[in-house]
Amino acid sequence: MKPSIKALILLLGVFLTFFYTTSLTAQSRNFTVVIDPGHGGKDPGALGASSKEKDIVLSVGLKLGKLIENNHPDVTVLYTRDKDNFVALNQRASIANKAKADLFISIHCNALDRRRTSPQGVETFVLGLHRSNDNLDVAKAENAVIMYEEDYSVKYEGFNPNEPESYIIFEFMANEFLDQSVQLASLVQNQLVTNSKRVNRNVRQAGFLVLREVAMPSILVELGYISNKHDENYLKSSSGQTSLANSIYNGFREYKREHDKKSFVFSNGNASRSSAGSAGTAATVGGKEYRIQIFASDKKLENGAPEFKGIGPVDHYSDGSLYKYTYGKTGNINELKGELREVKKKFKDAFIVEFENGKRVK
Repeated sequence: MKPSIKALILLLGVFLTFFYTTSLTAQSRNFTVVIDPGHGGKDPGALGASSKEKDIVLSVGLKLGKLIENNHPDVTVLYTRDKDNFVALNQRASIANKAKADLFISIHCNALDRRRTSPQGVETFVLGLHRSNDNLDVAKAENAVIMYEEDYSVKYEGFNPNEPESYIIFEFMANEFLDQSVQLASLVQNQLVTNSKRVNRNVRQAGFLVLREVAMPSILVELGYISNKHDENYLKSSSGQTSLANSIYNGFREYKREHDKKSFVFSNGNASRSSAGSAGTAATVGGKEYRIQIFASDKKLENGAPEFKGIGPVDHYSDGSLYKYTYGKTGNINELKGELREVKKKFKDAFIVEFENGKRVK
């Protein structure tokens, strides 16, 4: 028996209602970011000649939060501290975990012992095993905050920030959020270098307790060396703090845009959905997709490598003995044209390549 016209119309109405409701839900679903200004209260953090880390990072953190709130009504901003008070590392993580946050951004300043000549520059860290003594030193300095806490050895299961052996655990930790963390770190680091004109000390990995404790993509930004007089003058200036906050915000904005694509967020009635695990992706049509090829190398590079100049995440495909590195992935070539203009500022020979069923179309 054929369905009646009335039944078909009713069925269509139910479908359209479901589709409209789903799109509204996708649009209104809140995204939560936790901003974590390091140190505070009895813990001043690193000390410069005339400034304290805790004051600088609080100012930058609050400015960053305002930028996000003013430009993203769908984003909830939480702070681990919004004044000069001490917050334990595990409490900072707890705030983020209880809120089921989508991102955790910890903000710090770096420093070296005054007996050593201090470098300059910004670096953005993700959780992982430190690959150099420099990274270990940074992790030790930031993790030493737990010594302001009572019973820290019990609370952090025997972890001693000054013993290299305590960091072995990070080698065995599987961080399911590493790719997203590297993506955000790369975007933020790129903005700090290009927009705020800071010296580039790259995206790095190290064993930070506060990042270990959070169950979401997370980064730790070192805004500069407070032990370097040039960096310190910039860090304590209002204009410097505003620029740094803007740069972190710009990185966040790019990350959020890609997150929305992957989460099927609707805009002006049009849906754009990304395939999981790739930046700047949209559903491919007929097995075809387009990417921006940035360069080729005989070396296999990891995401966050300095050769990528802050662009990420990056994919690669093999062509003979060469690894060819690409950024972005979409079934609509027009979506990449704007991205290509930006990428060409760093890689002037970048161009769009076509793939079909995962293979490069020559």
